[in-house]
Amino acid sequence: MDEKSINLEDIDLANFSGVNEKNIDYIRENFRSTITLRGDKVFLKGDAEELQQLDVIFKELALLQKRQGKITESDVHLIVELVNTSKDSELDKKTGINREDIDDVILVDRNDYIKPKTSGQREFYSRTKNNEIVFAIGPAGTGKTYLSVAIALAALKSKKVNRIILTRPAVEAGESLGFLPGDLSEKVNPYLKPLFDALEDMVPFDKLKAYFERNIIEIIPLAYMRGRTLNNAFLILDEAQNSTALQMKMFLTRLGVNSRAIITGDVTQIDLPSMQSSGLVQIQKILNNIDGISFVYLEKKDVVRHKLVKDIINAYEEFSNGNNKSNNKDKPAN
Repeated sequence: MDEKSINLEDIDLANFSGVNEKNIDYIRENFRSTITLRGDKVFLKGDAEELQQLDVIFKELALLQKRQGKITESDVHLIVELVNTSKDSELDKKTGINREDIDDVILVDRNDYIKPKTSGQREFYSRTKNNEIVFAIGPAGTGKTYLSVAIALAALKSKKVNRIILTRPAVEAGESLGFLPGDLSEKVNPYLKPLFDALEDMVPFDKLKAYFERNIIEIIPLAYMRGRTLNNAFLILDEAQNSTALQMKMFLTRLGVNSRAIITGDVTQIDLPSMQSSGLVQIQKILNNIDGISFVYLEKKDVVRHKLVKDIINAYEEFSNGNNKSNNKDKPAN
């Protein structure tokens, strides 16, 4: 007799198991194996062939729930029937599910599901599962902000955290805050707009509005984080290359009990005044050997925006390298 366990992390277990475990009971009725639901894991005991079938059933149902946001009794009956009567290829064809997608699905949005698209993004997502603090460093277009918001929303949905705090430094990128119209809130909102955009792409407007009104989700400038201790929260610091060393320390020390954080940035796009050093550059030397903290470096191959973005990044790099070589030639020899 063999044994197997299946992880149902990030799954709505109440919906998955059904009222009084009705969905699980239906599966039990169709198999001889012992099926026990404990926490976010299913423990199976039976012969190897049946366990393989049950593994397919539970993973198909998990993916279906992630795609649809919920599963029904009819879904459970259909998947069990198909697994009992169909080959894997026929199951994929009938359900539209590719089981290779299962482990990488982060969040179901309004129209589809969100998952990493490149090897670097998959590594980023994997690190967030096993570390409390993850730094994602890489060029524009690699999905750092978008994936971070999806990961935070998935944690909120599965009740691992009670709130999400998204923040950015309000640092001028060739512009001056002082000359922008409006009050302070109106001045900093343009800097926070990419975070709003990501949320609006994943959460229906009415639900997002309710989240903001109840402070379940906050989007604030980094300076507003000072003095706070945030428990049971998911913190995201975006554009962290524009935080100073002191601001980075301030942000990281906001974490309270059962909190997690993602810090994203591109060290080639620092907009700080020349006399100030970037907190993101410095922190790589300070925290690189601490358990629970991980650094992920995304590359040009991880760019998922318009195909021309990669070409633009390459062109700037070639131009910069050419200028450096030219400047070195002009320097007098010692």
